[in-house]
Amino acid sequence: MMTPEQRYQFDLNGYLHLEQAFSEQELAAAQTAAERYINARPEDLPPEFGTRDRRLYDHGFAFDKALERLIFHPSYWPIVKEFTDNKPRFLRGTLLVNQPGGPVDAGSLHCARESYGWQSTRYECRDGRIYCDDFVVFPYLYDVHPGDGGLAVLPGSHKANFDRPDTLFHGGHLDDGIPPGVVNLTAKAGDVIIISELLTHGGLRWNPTDRKRVVLVLRYAPQYRGGEGWVPESLKKRLSPETIELMSSGSHTEIKDVIQHDIVTLSG
Repeated sequence: MMTPEQRYQFDLNGYLHLEQAFSEQELAAAQTAAERYINARPEDLPPEFGTRDRRLYDHGFAFDKALERLIFHPSYWPIVKEFTDNKPRFLRGTLLVNQPGGPVDAGSLHCARESYGWQSTRYECRDGRIYCDDFVVFPYLYDVHPGDGGLAVLPGSHKANFDRPDTLFHGGHLDDGIPPGVVNLTAKAGDVIIISELLTHGGLRWNPTDRKRVVLVLRYAPQYRGGEGWVPESLKKRLSPETIELMSSGSHTEIKDVIQHDIVTLSG
């Protein structure tokens, strides 16, 4: 179960910041795995892995068991279950990397409501619990300091009942910095940030010239929402049975076996 503090903060802001979520051993193992992926020569990678722009590394969660385990990390596994009413589905996970001297263009503010329509995504509170049918978990593998750039959000916008006027927040453009009212979320290595896709968010230009940002991007939804084919069948051969089960579709009434466990240990 989520704590009352977590529910209040997420309902108020549309995001949650979990500090020091990972142990030193978990963080070190994840960093080592991520660096192996980032530094690998393209010709040495299996066909399911690679990057087109040195920023998004395909299927990063599946590259190493140290990264795959983070799908079920106990710091946010109860949140994943609550948001989906104990019927979660893991959709996909990339590795996001901002390299010093790499692509520096800022992104624009956006959210699921604006991209796909008001009916595309739900956020609701019932019986003292939160329901959120499209959300993202960001485990941070390296420190991000104030002024570095990275994730920017408009707190509370996940519950907005009106379209965002173009006259606000620099028209949604983040090239000129942080508009008034928008917050740049920074996290330390081993922290985790969770956001609803209804939360208006975007990416600020990455400014450091001597440090990179490495974040795993893990996407979840209810098991009865979304289509097939998020992950190639060939990639699933690398995954543990628990991950395969969590990735499977299901009905509104089905309860997956993996959900019965508070602590999920990968086998195979």
